Amino acid sequence: MNLDDHVWNLASKKLANEASERELAELNALLAENPELHSQLKLMSKWWDDGEEKPADNGSALFSKIQAKIKDIEGVKAPELAAERPVKQVKVLQRNYKTEKLQQHKPFLNSIAMIKNYLKVALRQLRKQKMYTAIKIGGFAFSIAACLLIALYIRDELSFDKSYPNANNIYRLLGHYHDGSVDEKGVDWPSVMAKVIKQDYPEVEKSGRLMPNSLFWGAGANELKRADQADNTHEEGFAYADQGLIDILNLPMVYGDPKHALSEPLSMVISKSKADKYFPGQNPVGKVMYLNNNKTKPFKIAAVMQDIPNNSHLHDFKFFITLAGVEFWNGEQATWDANNYHIYMALKPGTDIAQFNKKVNDGILKNYYIPSMTRNGDKRASRVMSMFNLMVQNVQDINLRSYDVHDGMSHGDIRFVWLFGAVAGFILVIACINFINLSTAKSANRAKEVGLRKVVGSQRSGLIRQFLAESLLYSFFSFVLGLILAWVLLPYFNTLASKSLAMPWAVWWLVPVVLAAAFLIGIVAGIYPAFYLSGFKPAEVLKGNLSAGSKSSVLRNVLVVFQFATSIILIISTVVIYNQMQYLLNKKVGFEKDQVVMIQGTNTLDNQVKPFKSELLKLSTVKSASISDFLPVSGTKRNGNQFVIEGREKIDPTVGGQFWDVDHDYLKTLGIKLVAGRDFIPDMKTDSQAVIINQMMANKLGLKNPIGKKIVNYGPGKTIIGVVQDFNFNSMRDGIEPLVMHLSPSESIVSVKIKAGDVKKSLDQITATWKQFAPNQPIRYTFMDERFASMYADVQRMGRIFTSFAVLAIIIACLGLFALAAFMAEQRSKEIGIRKVLGATVGNITTMLSVNFVKLVFVAIVVATPIAYYAMTQWLQDFTYRVQLSWWMFALAGVAAIMIALVTVSYQSIKAALMNPVKSLKAE
Repeated sequence: MNLDDHVWNLASKKLANEASERELAELNALLAENPELHSQLKLMSKWWDDGEEKPADNGSALFSKIQAKIKDIEGVKAPELAAERPVKQVKVLQRNYKTEKLQQHKPFLNSIAMIKNYLKVALRQLRKQKMYTAIKIGGFAFSIAACLLIALYIRDELSFDKSYPNANNIYRLLGHYHDGSVDEKGVDWPSVMAKVIKQDYPEVEKSGRLMPNSLFWGAGANELKRADQADNTHEEGFAYADQGLIDILNLPMVYGDPKHALSEPLSMVISKSKADKYFPGQNPVGKVMYLNNNKTKPFKIAAVMQDIPNNSHLHDFKFFITLAGVEFWNGEQATWDANNYHIYMALKPGTDIAQFNKKVNDGILKNYYIPSMTRNGDKRASRVMSMFNLMVQNVQDINLRSYDVHDGMSHGDIRFVWLFGAVAGFILVIACINFINLSTAKSANRAKEVGLRKVVGSQRSGLIRQFLAESLLYSFFSFVLGLILAWVLLPYFNTLASKSLAMPWAVWWLVPVVLAAAFLIGIVAGIYPAFYLSGFKPAEVLKGNLSAGSKSSVLRNVLVVFQFATSIILIISTVVIYNQMQYLLNKKVGFEKDQVVMIQGTNTLDNQVKPFKSELLKLSTVKSASISDFLPVSGTKRNGNQFVIEGREKIDPTVGGQFWDVDHDYLKTLGIKLVAGRDFIPDMKTDSQAVIINQMMANKLGLKNPIGKKIVNYGPGKTIIGVVQDFNFNSMRDGIEPLVMHLSPSESIVSVKIKAGDVKKSLDQITATWKQFAPNQPIRYTFMDERFASMYADVQRMGRIFTSFAVLAIIIACLGLFALAAFMAEQRSKEIGIRKVLGATVGNITTMLSVNFVKLVFVAIVVATPIAYYAMTQWLQDFTYRVQLSWWMFALAGVAAIMIALVTVSYQSIKAALMNPVKSLKAE
């Protein structure tokens, strides 16, 4: 075989993708040695690609024809060509260097060309199948939007309390009390604990105190004003703190010396936003402010701190009042019998936390608590080591890992983070399933393409890259649309989750993360279809054996079941949460919360509170009124005390309970029912030493006939004159606590029971009366039933979130089901035509096409029911009072899923059944 024929054979094999590595190397070497042949081969390749009919002659004849074509193109004859060879040889030698350079970059250029080809084919497929493209991209986009929103939520929750410079070494002291049925965690400690823990344990570098308990004057909410102004403004977010807390948290200051911010008595640190509100454009350090019109305590602003960021467990606090020189009662700062302070500490780096916990627990209990309890005759002293544990909690864990801690603060829940993360994952998986299902279901339509491409020389690796390129293109478009949807839906999501999240458009990592996620999701969603489609055998495809198999797929059915099982679980959860919410809001709680107006800030009226109440009682729309800031709704005062029957102080263990200050109209105003004894009588002086208890307190004290008995609480015994029916004054997550009520002033709230009817008229009359007593202070009021409902805002929020995600999951699943139904109708069009010719009705055809999908939904119901039952049973364990899971909740979710699936499928089924059989059979 001559050189020309040998080069042609090698080039032919290269064009057919049949050349081995050795043959390709030989061809390149021959072309390098014979530049003229290389130039002619380029022209031959161009002619080959032009689509001209190729002769079936042998290689030599074909090569001669190509040479002739080259001569025609160049316009010279063969002898002249031969004569000019020396000149051409020089030119060829001059071009040899360029050829070698191009040869070096050939792999890269080929890769670029291949990628462009992949994208061109992928875009062609997107345009060719508009409905399937819209469903794939739309489902992906919605799921990606949901994932992005949940990711923003999780990122915000995980970012809490990480801004402190020494956050890894900042802790607060936590206590775990477990005695019988009581299992509680809390953070309230004696004031002296901060001093003791600093002096006894060298691991502690600094210690500090925070006292946010609104039981004490100044903490919580106050009416605030500048010393040089008359008008009061209601402000919330007050807490007592000491200099140690400022030092530990290293709070940044805008004005003032942070080292002495709270070191002087009657000093106060305020946030920058509040400084701008009351002293715009000024440095307020040294200025004086009054709380609740109390001019005997002028608070001087010692510093202005930067606003505590929202991702801090202390973000609610805007004002820190100094603890320097403060003693709420004689001996309060030295006693171990009163627990009102949160203790923070900075530990030395490298401290072994497990050993430190044991050391603190044993030392504090043995050296301080047990001796104090023994002196007081507390019978629990001998058991305290077995029922009480002290430990420290890192500040970064407070937000998400304090859901079972009674600290009076609003924070997140790590269980919700995991739950929302799982929901986001499931929604994304549902969208990926749509992609996989539609890609494999459309396999018959792509089979011939794959078969023909393999026949003409395409390798499986090239086909896999092609299909992955299509998947990546879908993923890229979906992420772009998903980002837009997330931005549009973010305000709605903020309302759902009670957040103030923002899209992080300006952060550097957004684009890389989105691109990486789009690439990863595209690969994950496309890997199975790519291997599945590229694995078709050309011989089987061309025989037509593939199309039948594509109508049914075990994997596809399993994925559809997974989609609907996930959706049904979310539907069941939504139904259970909604019913629990309704149960909590409508359950009889033992008091009348409707038509009760809570007027707040009445402590600023000083000695005019009782005259104000008397004027309210004269109004035609008012039934009764009571002065007390201890009320059975959130945001009002709570305390903790120990009670024992008089005379049995050294015998019986004490009973913990609430000790509320009320007036003689309290029970009447709130509709609390007496079951024994009597109510307080205004003119009976002995009632100042009398108490009314609830049934729980009587049971805990072991009193079957409590009327006339005396109980003791750090003072002289008080006579029980009445017993009220138990009522829920805490969240119904918890049980009813023992309660003692006694006559005592507690004047920051006046509760008014108004008559049913014209609420606006009632409020107008109350407001007019208020203006007579406080012309410089706007009235603040709320309805007790609204405040009661706010106690369960997190349950309502969870219900709304689950409803939204359940709807989204159903929509995405139904998009896939709709496309599958359309495809199945298309695949069975000839069968449908034959059945119609043989007499099948529209109902028969619709049933035939729908029944398989309904079967899958039934399987999904069977799979989802036990999972949802277990999950909701665990969730309901958080509530002492809860609904019972009933069969109808699961049946409702199942029926809803079946109806949704039927509606989704029926459109395509009826459309196929109504089609003229002539259209589907004419090709036969």
